[in-house]
Amino acid sequence: MNVPIRQYWNLLSTYLKSQWRWVVVLSFLILVTIALRLANPQILRLFIDTATEGGAYPILIRAALAYFGIALLSQGLAVAATYVGETVAWTATNALRLDLLDHALHLDASFHKDHTPGQMIERIDGDVATLSNFFSRFTIDVVGNGILVLGILGLLFREDWRIGLPIFGFAIITLFLLIWIRKKAVPYWTKYRRLSAEFFGFLGEHISGREDVRANGAVGHVMHRFYAFVQKMFPVRLRSSLGGYSMWMANVGLFAFGHAVAFGVGASLWRASLITIGTVYLVFHYTELLRGPISEIRTQITDLQRAEAGIRRIRALLETASRLPNEGTSRLHTGPLGVSFHDVSFAYEAARTESAEEEVPLELIPALHEISFGLEPGTVLGLLGRTGSGKTTLARLLVRLYDPQQGIVRVGGQPVNAVQIADLRRFVRKVPQEVQLFRASIRDNVRLFNPEITDTQVLEALDHLGIKDWVLGLSDGLDTLLAADGGGLSAGQGQLISLGRAFLADPGLVILDEASSRLDPATESLLETAVDRLLEDRTAIIIAHRLSTIERADRILILDEGRIAEFGPRQDLMNDSTSRLSRLLQAGMEEVLV
Repeated sequence: MNVPIRQYWNLLSTYLKSQWRWVVVLSFLILVTIALRLANPQILRLFIDTATEGGAYPILIRAALAYFGIALLSQGLAVAATYVGETVAWTATNALRLDLLDHALHLDASFHKDHTPGQMIERIDGDVATLSNFFSRFTIDVVGNGILVLGILGLLFREDWRIGLPIFGFAIITLFLLIWIRKKAVPYWTKYRRLSAEFFGFLGEHISGREDVRANGAVGHVMHRFYAFVQKMFPVRLRSSLGGYSMWMANVGLFAFGHAVAFGVGASLWRASLITIGTVYLVFHYTELLRGPISEIRTQITDLQRAEAGIRRIRALLETASRLPNEGTSRLHTGPLGVSFHDVSFAYEAARTESAEEEVPLELIPALHEISFGLEPGTVLGLLGRTGSGKTTLARLLVRLYDPQQGIVRVGGQPVNAVQIADLRRFVRKVPQEVQLFRASIRDNVRLFNPEITDTQVLEALDHLGIKDWVLGLSDGLDTLLAADGGGLSAGQGQLISLGRAFLADPGLVILDEASSRLDPATESLLETAVDRLLEDRTAIIIAHRLSTIERADRILILDEGRIAEFGPRQDLMNDSTSRLSRLLQAGMEEVLV
């Protein structure tokens, strides 16, 4: 049996180390319970033998009271052990979830492009949930039940080797059969966990896009894919479940045989007057008592099948390294930051499924080709181009969501891969077109849950942007609770929140991914004022689709199929009737750049 003991030990030692006192308490409770379970059959034998031999009545009373007292104490200790075990399990699994989430959030964008939110939820929560019993009771129960089995066999050998030997053979055969079944079932549990993650990824994606699915008549397609997933998962789930059911069926059949052995051995020794009738019952009771630990070991082995599959996937996630290693030591300074691209080329990798082999080379989709330009600190760049021309990719390279395959991107005179990622994300802020708002207060949405940012700082930032009065005019001011995905706010109001986030960070470089493209009349003037104030004394790159937006720009960069088609001062390009910018303005920029 190839059990990855080192993997199990590493997880246990890591996440139970801080709870060693609770683990000691749990071990004590289980060991005392084992001792009591071994003692009670001895009391029953005393009671039966005393009764059949016409013994003293007070002895029977004391034996009965002792039996019931030990039974009640055992139940109380079992409840206490369950409570302590659950406390240990939840503490350990929550710590593991935090580590997995932290690791996933620090992985590069290419990883998250290949893994949907539903898949990540299943891997971070679903896989960890399978380890709950593993962390709380698995090791202690397996060891405890092993001690209980050895104790039972030892007591039976003490009675008579002719009793202990056949029961020992029965126990060994049972355990080896269950272990063999476990070995056969683990691969199916691993495959099922992977398919389950893909299935939840599919569900999350289509539930979040339910409006588009229904509005465009794609319900039939979604249901067809749902049916295909269920068809694919069913045989794998069936085979993995059969492993557990096989152990249950083997358990029932083997114990029927074990009872026959116990009665046969006990009856033959009793007829030979070698043991008492109480000892016959003792042999049967201990044989029946073996059902508990062996059944629990069977259950633990079934859980171990799930746990092993989960551990493999958890380790695979934890061992996934970001392609953007945070090895930089350079720091950025406050104030406007210069920007330069030198011979930068970049291509995206085609999406990879979880089942794809890492060794298989992926298709590259070119996005930028030999881009070179520079911006002085404090310059505002208008970035233009059709959809798919590479505008968003250029912005992603600046905030280092990706590294280029060729060339160097510099911010503040430093290559972005030489700057500490935390420093880069603080001084370079991207305001996306699609703002992610959370089910939380306006305060927490603006400061992104950073408790070190005070209400005074939040209000000062909002006041500088000219939106303080708008926020305080909401129903509960900063305490106004937003619904999921910013429900209750218009697109323009969501952009105001996003601008507040950026201003609080006091960045030296601001990237606006056409923050004014989805305006409503009620917030247009507020947003225009806020953008103007955000760009004061800062370098800015504005991905633009509207004529009014590029009026803020000092320089214009036009991309065409990932290449620079035009770059220069805005006013010079506007005055040149042969420039692309001039032709765009004459044709109507909003109609052309789509």
